[in-house]
Amino acid sequence: MDFDYLKQKRILLVDDEQELLDMVCSILSEDGFQKIATAKTMKEAVALSSAYHPELAILDVMLPDGNGFDLMEQLKRTSDYPVLFLTARGEDEDKFRGFGLGADDYMVKPFLPKELLFRVNAILRRSYKGENPLVRLSGCEIDFERAEVIKNEERLPLTAKEHDILTCLYRNAGRIVTIDALCEAAWGDNPYGYENSLMAHVRRIREKIETNPSRPVSLITMKGLGYKLIVEGR
Repeated sequence: MDFDYLKQKRILLVDDEQELLDMVCSILSEDGFQKIATAKTMKEAVALSSAYHPELAILDVMLPDGNGFDLMEQLKRTSDYPVLFLTARGEDEDKFRGFGLGADDYMVKPFLPKELLFRVNAILRRSYKGENPLVRLSGCEIDFERAEVIKNEERLPLTAKEHDILTCLYRNAGRIVTIDALCEAAWGDNPYGYENSLMAHVRRIREKIETNPSRPVSLITMKGLGYKLIVEGR
């Protein structure tokens, strides 16, 4: 499993149909996106954009108090994040208008969930190419793209399994991740029987990320439940 920091990007989803909002939120959440805000009107979307600072907007064209084209123009006056239109309006004229305003992509309903995910991820990779965030813990930083822990100016390489386990923990930072979920992240669809191996990997991870591995403050054991990763600033 490769770490994808793009899953941490904030998404603004605008559509006046609650069923559609619920469905798209579910599709995005299951793919690892955690920061999704929704709006049903232009007014709500503009207010959310100012307060939430999204990094991608998914807009319907037909809205109760206007249209997605006008909404995009309003949003672009103050922010320059990418926009994907997701709408029942599939006429060429509408597509040309959307792209002419600077939209990054245009999808027509109904759509396949896999296609939506493909396009969302492609837009984010194009728009935020070159970013290489470091995840800060109490006593170190993790560079997921390089698969390294940076501690005391030393770079400690992560093994593939350590990387998989830390990735799963980071995607759920501050929340309990069960032993089964971590085993599945590292060993795939048949994770049973790997509990002891997981414990061994956790010990080695702590040796790399903790100042005092015997008294961990970043990778915490939640007895009988699993583990929790404590990330600075989250």
